[in-house]
Amino acid sequence: MPLETLDRSPPPLFNQGPSAFTRLVFFGTLALLLMTADARWRVVQPLRAAVAAVLYPVQWLALQPVQAMQEGMGYLTDLKTARKTEEATRRELAAQSQRAGQGDLLLLENERLRRLLDLRQRLPVEAAAAQVLYDATDPFSRRVVIDKGQIHGIEPASPVMDEAGVLGQVTRVYPFVSEITLLVDRDQVIPVINARTGQRSVAYGAAALRANLLELRYLPVTEDVRAGDELLTSGIDGVYPPGLPVATVASVQKSGNSGFARVQCAPLAQMQGVIYVMVLQPVTGQRRLAGMQAPASDAAALAPAAAAAQAVEAAQAASHPAQTASRPAPRPARARRAAGARP
Repeated sequence: MPLETLDRSPPPLFNQGPSAFTRLVFFGTLALLLMTADARWRVVQPLRAAVAAVLYPVQWLALQPVQAMQEGMGYLTDLKTARKTEEATRRELAAQSQRAGQGDLLLLENERLRRLLDLRQRLPVEAAAAQVLYDATDPFSRRVVIDKGQIHGIEPASPVMDEAGVLGQVTRVYPFVSEITLLVDRDQVIPVINARTGQRSVAYGAAALRANLLELRYLPVTEDVRAGDELLTSGIDGVYPPGLPVATVASVQKSGNSGFARVQCAPLAQMQGVIYVMVLQPVTGQRRLAGMQAPASDAAALAPAAAAAQAVEAAQAASHPAQTASRPAPRPARARRAAGARP
């Protein structure tokens, strides 16, 4: 029997339904119809919701280990961060306590040294806050005008400073406003002291117009001055209280041809754009106020000395009556000097 005559169809015993191609066409058509119906009329949405409700417990159980691991890692990270923060806070608190203890000890030692050396305490400096209104109209000077004047108690030659250091000096006082000449003005001079070496000198405003610099003139080349040295007010002029920050040394130029060094300093105060300032009372004014209260305290302090002088004179009169009788009566000025008062 030739091979071409063989029947390739399955025997009747294995024929159990439609063919595979027919089933493929049927289910493909059904899938397309379901997708089209779901896209247009949402016919499969209830079935999808039911399946999601049934599978939610399974999903929740599957996500529990992942969430527990994330929460555990977050707890450990927060605990580690909290411990580091606590340790840093404890160290900072200990350092602050140590500094506070050292500050109290230094204050106590300072008070004891002042009592031991019988040093005079610094006069308290009164200050008044003011606001800068505008710059002066003179283009050849460095001046500003503040909103406080004579009616506010501002006096001529009062020092002015901002939060960083000395700004200048009150040069003109009007009833409602005052004029301040800045330190960098070419006509301004301030006595200073080097905080590192204790050397006194005088700082002048820069000769160049609009140069925010100070100059230490007539300083010998042998003086120990370096860039970065801090300059403070010395207080010997009777205007600026001692110890106020003024400037820092910016550059030092020493030439062999000249016997003086050229020292330029950068002021610590804000010379341009300053808004709020503090006007201090001059040191001479403070001393004048302190001198008004001095006579009563001086008389009280000299009363024991006068009593002692009178007791000594009485003892001398009792031991040498003849000499005492022959002595002339003391003059009023001498009696006042013995009592401790000025002639």
